[in-house]
Amino acid sequence: MSEGIRPICMPKWGLSMKEGKVAGWLVDEGESLTPGDEVIDIETEKISSAVEAADAGVLRRCVAQEGDVLPVGGLLGIVADESVADADIEAFVTDFQANFVPPEDDDDEDGPATETAEVAGRQIRYLTKGEGGVPVILIHGFGGDLNNWLFNHDALAAGRAVHALDLPGHGSSSKDVGDGSIGFFADVVTGFADALEIEQAHLVGHSMGGAIALAVARAAPAWVASLTLIGSAGLGGEIDGAYLEGFIAAERRKDLKPHVEKLFSDPALVTRQLVNDLLAFKRIDGVTAALGTVRDAFAPGGAQAEDLRAVAGTVPTLVIWGAGDQIIPASHAEGLGDGVDCTVLDGQGHMVQMEAAAEVNRLIDARVG
Repeated sequence: MSEGIRPICMPKWGLSMKEGKVAGWLVDEGESLTPGDEVIDIETEKISSAVEAADAGVLRRCVAQEGDVLPVGGLLGIVADESVADADIEAFVTDFQANFVPPEDDDDEDGPATETAEVAGRQIRYLTKGEGGVPVILIHGFGGDLNNWLFNHDALAAGRAVHALDLPGHGSSSKDVGDGSIGFFADVVTGFADALEIEQAHLVGHSMGGAIALAVARAAPAWVASLTLIGSAGLGGEIDGAYLEGFIAAERRKDLKPHVEKLFSDPALVTRQLVNDLLAFKRIDGVTAALGTVRDAFAPGGAQAEDLRAVAGTVPTLVIWGAGDQIIPASHAEGLGDGVDCTVLDGQGHMVQMEAAAEVNRLIDARVG
């Protein structure tokens, strides 16, 4: 790489992403950047998000323009120090474009592949990135899967192993959810850790996954290095029962889309492909029954069954919430007491780990060390 020149390239969000479309630049050429600044909006089939600056410097070139479709790894722009000559930047761009080869669709070198662990007779799909350190386990919520951590997994895997799993009844894991209780899922998480010979872990849980993480900490506090609870269940009774009912019952795009839009502060993030993928998941044999069992145990009658507030703070605990969460109210973050650090992000919804990924990643990284 030429001295002082840092390319901004099309990211790879998720195992299936091959290309992205430039929705628009968020900064102008000549503006100074600091790491974490949102630079350019990218649309994919599944989700839209902003690419953040990895380095400090000046945005010297917007190489890709609004509407351009680039493969993963394609050159979006150039960040460089002011001292770098324009001619050097032009030469870098010309050389990059002349030599860049898009990854093949069947290229197995793009990144780690998902694996499967057997836990109490059930097959659990998971994805591991990074290595070393005290590992992190990412636990998604009701109706989600390991792809809910698209914008967090890589960022958190610098210097440590990070495992994201599909809970039973979700994603590509077995559809047997036992009694569907939070306790059942907590046993699955500890069984998963045993299968991977994890002696201690930081747990990061979103929504129902937060309640599961709390239940693990209640049963084995010495095993849990820390808790990060994002829009977490288990900290109060209220939950949008209509969302749970609607998500399970919807069989068509027009019925499912309004419920999925509740998850985000910006409904435009709910792409057609995202809804289609959720419908395809719901049509897998056994999924609807599994989700119904979980709903009945987790939130019977439209209220949460488990009160785990007393667990928060028994191990180092970070709580993150979107102030505009429509599924579980941010007021549940109030009054949690000693040992709990709490951040409520204005303008964010239930999927705050996706919509405000940079800030969430910084908070988690600081927590897990």
